[in-house]
Amino acid sequence: MTFDLIVFTALAVFIIVSSVLAVTTKRILRAATYLLFVLFGIAGIYFQLNYSYLGAIQLLIYAGGITVLYVFSILLTSGQQGEDYAEKLKPSKMLAGIVTAAAGLIICLVVVLKNTFPPSHLDHGELNVRTIGYALMGVEKYQYILPFEVISILLLACIVGVILIARKR
Repeated sequence: MTFDLIVFTALAVFIIVSSVLAVTTKRILRAATYLLFVLFGIAGIYFQLNYSYLGAIQLLIYAGGITVLYVFSILLTSGQQGEDYAEKLKPSKMLAGIVTAAAGLIICLVVVLKNTFPPSHLDHGELNVRTIGYALMGVEKYQYILPFEVISILLLACIVGVILIARKR
């Protein structure tokens, strides 16, 4: 067992435990905190693969900005009910959730077991920042200017929505 495998296993267990806690807790601020831990773990995997640019973006944009936006909107929209308010889950909804999770697990297992995945010919390591910039800002095939702009419009809409909610009070 190599050190890389031990670190990957520890990060994977950390991500799995944090994600399960994020969806099972009854307090929404704790769920946002567990989501922050999941995003930190994913950044750790990026850093382990020597993708320091993606790891830094994961920390800055998702773990920093998006989680702060979630917490800000939770604090602005949680009304008189407080943090302890939680809707009781009906047994039919619980059964539907379990059936959906089992179906998703079965579909993932079928896809993984039926297909053979050729070994990757890509070397792990840092890409040139210029290459990443051209890929993000290009308009040709396999370039991402449209999704980049859609995400920026989505974030702007979220910010405007939070401001409108805050102004109503």
